[in-house]
Amino acid sequence: MKNLAIALFLLLPILTFSQAKVDTISVYSPSMRKALKAAITFPSSYQKGQSRYPVVYLLHGGSGAYSDWHQKVTEKGLVNRMAEEHDLIIVTPGVGPASYYYDSPLLDSVRYETYMIQELIPFIDTNYRTLPQKESRAITGLSMGGHGAITLAAKHPTLFSAAGSMSGVMNIDTDLWKVAEDFRSLRKKGQNEMLGAINYQAPEFNPYTAVGLIDQLQNQKISLIIDCGVEDFLIETNRQMHALLIEKKVNHEYIERPGAHTWTYWSEALPVQFFFLSNYLKR
Repeated sequence: MKNLAIALFLLLPILTFSQAKVDTISVYSPSMRKALKAAITFPSSYQKGQSRYPVVYLLHGGSGAYSDWHQKVTEKGLVNRMAEEHDLIIVTPGVGPASYYYDSPLLDSVRYETYMIQELIPFIDTNYRTLPQKESRAITGLSMGGHGAITLAAKHPTLFSAAGSMSGVMNIDTDLWKVAEDFRSLRKKGQNEMLGAINYQAPEFNPYTAVGLIDQLQNQKISLIIDCGVEDFLIETNRQMHALLIEKKVNHEYIERPGAHTWTYWSEALPVQFFFLSNYLKR
């Protein structure tokens, strides 16, 4: 018992001080002529050597912010714990409130695909000790961020080895959302302003929505995980995506479990996502 007590005492400094570090950064976007904030989380080992690390891009939802994943989860420091447990860098970028991480064909102020792919990722790889290769980069997110993660991975398969979605907007057709009519009308109005008239109907979905990019996910060696609660108002869009992936024989992990569109659900989903994504990241 005495030896055990000594051992535990010796471990206490490690448990107390081996903590991930979070920095807030600002990245200028030449395409949109503005700076956007992001949080970058480092495992404690990053400060101790010169090793390079895999990176997971963790995206926020509609009307969210770069700090959401750090401030709104039910477990304080959950993102820090993921960085520490999986020994990787986590980047949580901030984008426009209803941008869906695409480039608008109509508005120069909505160029978030360009920002993510051509500006943010190169900035992170240039300024931090990352492993700047597909095999060491993954992306996931919640709601609008789930849509962003899947669409960016589908459109840029040479950049990501794995992608995930939590309660993702797999189809931006708001008629499929289990929400009030006035909310659907408001969302569709915003989409029309950014995208104009696009086709939401199968089988010729528009490539601005995740279900329209299934073909681009075929044979790309991107590991996929999609997770949604059965009480979520977006459950039908996730079931639609799941069915289309099966139809096109795209391998993926699909999870439905009790829960709604809440931070409680996403806080529980995040460790599952990181366990999955980490398995496909080369170190």
